[in-house]
Amino acid sequence: MSCTLLAARTAPWRPSSRPPAEGNRAAVANQRTRLLTAIARLISGEAETHAQFEAEPTAFRWIFYRAGNDVWIRLLQLSDGAAHDNAGTEIWSTQQSVGTVARAVIRCFDEVAKKYGESGYRGRWGEHFPRTELEALRSLWRTHRSDPAA
Repeated sequence: MSCTLLAARTAPWRPSSRPPAEGNRAAVANQRTRLLTAIARLISGEAETHAQFEAEPTAFRWIFYRAGNDVWIRLLQLSDGAAHDNAGTEIWSTQQSVGTVARAVIRCFDEVAKKYGESGYRGRWGEHFPRTELEALRSLWRTHRSDPAA
């Protein structure tokens, strides 16, 4: 998994996309935080979690299923973000290890921070970089990697 792949269908989060309109900036930042939280939940052992990115007039929903060390990811496109998963069109899916998913997401956020810097990020998206959430995910991942029972 790569940063480009993670961001390919989620224009509001993609580093190369235009900044969102003023009214959408807080929602976009919250979407990034939800992705970090979803991955943290996977690492912690949750069997299913999701994150949704609104890209009006459509929405993209990442659904993560975990069994053991395997993670199945489905990316759905929905015309209405409030709709049930069954109303969406699956536009991508993959099976990866928990480690591959965790490293890809951490790497993507690290790349965004490196490219824009935290002050540049704030200027571009109008919100603080989710440093606290990223570092919490990184710490959780390090703990998980060093736990032989994980």
